[in-house]
Amino acid sequence: MFVIITYDINVKSVGKVCKKLREHLTWTQNSVFEGELTKGQFMKCRKEVEKIIDPSEDSIYYYIVENPKHIKKDTVGNEKGDFDLFF
Repeated sequence: MFVIITYDINVKSVGKVCKKLREHLTWTQNSVFEGELTKGQFMKCRKEVEKIIDPSEDSIYYYIVENPKHIKKDTVGNEKGDFDLFF
């Protein structure tokens, strides 16, 4: 499955969350990661990230796409990620 994760978290946790997400996904924008994961990989990533954050003040959004062929991604301006995952 294709996963997009976005977050809005306290500055004290940003580095840890970013580092953890880079272990599983590709960084594409500030506070945005995306990539292909198995269900098990996704659950592991989610559990690890949620151990870091404070749910009373932080938020994370998980977008799960079962069929990534139905996504179209247009980019305007400077791309921050390593490579484009959509063709």
